[in-house]
Amino acid sequence: MSKFNYEEQAKQLSLAIDIAVKAFQEYPPKNWEAVPIQQVIKTYLTWKNELENSDPKYKNSKSFSFRINDVLTYFQEDSGETVNYFWQQINNEGLEYKRENKLLKIIKRKKIKSQIEYDFIIDVLVPYQQERIIIPEEVILLNKLLHTFELNASPKA
Repeated sequence: MSKFNYEEQAKQLSLAIDIAVKAFQEYPPKNWEAVPIQQVIKTYLTWKNELENSDPKYKNSKSFSFRINDVLTYFQEDSGETVNYFWQQINNEGLEYKRENKLLKIIKRKKIKSQIEYDFIIDVLVPYQQERIIIPEEVILLNKLLHTFELNASPKA
């Protein structure tokens, strides 16, 4: 396994951010108004600036993984022209990021491995249930997994 190279990884993520901004500009999500779109774009540009001008103490793989999650969350969890354009351009540029069904992976594994996965489930559980993306049995399983993760994550007395 190769050593984490912040500068190289930051270049790739910076390019992904450029693609995200272009996706929001050229294919704005349906039912989004101009102001929220501009706010999202501003957030992505702030993340890009932080990547390029980061304090050295944050130039590590753990901090970087959180930024990757920030940048990709919308594109992993939503659908439509914006998302499709983003993933098509990511592939065209040969970037290493892959579209994944995180929830399906967690359901198959029957375990929450990280705080990021926990937060993801919290964010999507109700909408996915309302949109019938997940079935009632999966909702029950996910609630059990959340509870187990909470018990294991709580401070030991």
